[in-house]
Amino acid sequence: MSALQRRHFTAALAGGLLLPGLVLAKDTALPVPVSLPVAAQAAAAQKEPLVLLVTLTGCPYCEVVRRNYLLPARRDQGLHAWQLNITDRSTPLVGFDGKATTAAAQIAAWKAGFTPTVLFLGPAGQELAERLVGLASLDFYGAYLEDRLTAARKALADGRQIGPPIALGKTT
Repeated sequence: MSALQRRHFTAALAGGLLLPGLVLAKDTALPVPVSLPVAAQAAAAQKEPLVLLVTLTGCPYCEVVRRNYLLPARRDQGLHAWQLNITDRSTPLVGFDGKATTAAAQIAAWKAGFTPTVLFLGPAGQELAERLVGLASLDFYGAYLEDRLTAARKALADGRQIGPPIALGKTT
């Protein structure tokens, strides 16, 4: 069994045992950006970070993050939240370097291979706050997300970043 198959199996098992009431629905998907620079510039123009959810089809934890946190914030507060599927090797995506890539290649270049992972990016693809990886506790996830958003907004306002741009890497 490959690592990806084990991940799918584990997500399905966890979803069946831990989240039996969760109904997966297509209408809970966040939009997928066509161009990372365009999405990031639009967010920055509103003094907001670009928030990207690294997701996996069928991942119950990704669905919880999407449905309970990112979609409501996008709808109610105008959060610039988007998603990229870790297995999408066919949908064209423009990377921060202006070159054509795919979600899978971009996520691999970012070394963001765990789902769900939420990235907080600036207009040049720089990470503005620490990644939010996994879903350890529903009780505290909202607070963790808000802390990262506050840090990202402050870093954006101050012109800071926590590391080099993460957007460079292997493209297709």
